[in-house]
Amino acid sequence: MQLLSRLLDHKIVAILRGMPPKETVRIAEALYAGGIRLLEVTLNSEAALPLIEELSVTFKDRMLIGAGTVLNVSDANNAIAAGAAFLISPALDIAVIKTTRDAGRISIPGAYTPTEILTAHNNGADIVKVFPAPDAAYIKNILAPLNHIRVMPTGGIDAGNIKTFAAAGAVAFGIGSALVNSKATIDEAYLTTLTNKAQQLITALNS
Repeated sequence: MQLLSRLLDHKIVAILRGMPPKETVRIAEALYAGGIRLLEVTLNSEAALPLIEELSVTFKDRMLIGAGTVLNVSDANNAIAAGAAFLISPALDIAVIKTTRDAGRISIPGAYTPTEILTAHNNGADIVKVFPAPDAAYIKNILAPLNHIRVMPTGGIDAGNIKTFAAAGAVAFGIGSALVNSKATIDEAYLTTLTNKAQQLITALNS
């Protein structure tokens, strides 16, 4: 699947949760300038579906835009209709995986225990979001018996530890508040900082 290849190539998913809708395109441009090519808009953000639609059009062929906090089939269908290329959930819902895969989109359900992670994989998840991800050692321990499963740890990852998570076997990384701060004032200084943070993450990962 071309979409999955692009996601696995770029690896870092910047999570936008609760950002001011009128500033989201500027934030996305700043992230793009820093090298980010994967953007998740959580469905519990204001105007999430219109934003996914707008970003998908604005950044067509430049970024993959996905939906986060997809909790049920209704959420999944709405996100797919808005143009989301990938659907990410905080928990495991097998019907959401099926809906996502049937639509030709990337399925990234959330799981934590080995049982949940294996169940997600066996039911068609393209990547399993390990959430919460306490540390890289947990990822390494999980993948010792389950190294055929692609995992994306989310939460607590930054430029200081992303390489450790990669070395543990993670194929992608969900980055939220360590990259995008929903409480910050959105001005030129903040956008420059955002670009720099994105560059630092990518440099750390590829070092």
